[in-house]
Amino acid sequence: MKRRRLEPIYSTAVATGRSLFGFWRLTRTATGLGNIPDSGGAVIAMTHFGYLEFALVEWAAWMHNRRRIRFMAQKGAFDKPVIGTLLRGMRHISVDMTAGASAYADAVAALRAGELIGVFPEAGVNSSFTVRELKTGAARLAAEAGVPIIPVAVWGGQRLLTKNHKVGFRERFGVPITYAVGEPIVVTADDDVTQATEDLKGTLQGLVDTLQADYPVDGTGQWWQPRHLGGTAPTPVEAGAADEARRLRREKARLEKAELEGR
Repeated sequence: MKRRRLEPIYSTAVATGRSLFGFWRLTRTATGLGNIPDSGGAVIAMTHFGYLEFALVEWAAWMHNRRRIRFMAQKGAFDKPVIGTLLRGMRHISVDMTAGASAYADAVAALRAGELIGVFPEAGVNSSFTVRELKTGAARLAAEAGVPIIPVAVWGGQRLLTKNHKVGFRERFGVPITYAVGEPIVVTADDDVTQATEDLKGTLQGLVDTLQADYPVDGTGQWWQPRHLGGTAPTPVEAGAADEARRLRREKARLEKAELEGR
């Protein structure tokens, strides 16, 4: 394997994450890790049921073949003094929602240079714990850069930190984290990215179904289990409605703030 240059900030972040996961005594079970390439670029397209999937997937990749994943994160995170320094030091990619073309170009360039780029095609944490409609960005990036998409499903991560549910301190200890890494998906410039995105959604949901069926803890009646499997999580429709209501509240607050500042 080609020797990679040292990145102290990234290595420190990985070590810190491993220490935290060790403190929580998380157990890690994964299938398909061999689908993560040892070299060359790829789009790592992940499910997004909790806020720590990025760290959990990087943990699994690092333990498998020491690959570093560069994640695309919102510009607001980069603007924070400490967090921004860390993100830049780990060579993650800032996404300005008002000027997304720049981030897209940066991601394509990184992929062509042989990097792994991590994306969440659901574009936000999904509290129904089922795979919702995906954005086409993963397919477009893969097609333009000439690299494969590696689908990755994570189950159990939502039990650590997620949206709309406060996880108790003791609830995190001993949580099983399971992963399924699918076979590479090739998207060419001639392919329909909408269809490729639908195919990716089906693949991710299939991986999730397998993880849920094999999960070593019974989720019946649990908040972290989807409704169709006997849990109490919101249905996809309910989760979508809650997300839209949240968006409208934020937009109203933004407009009110702009109006006050304009006076």
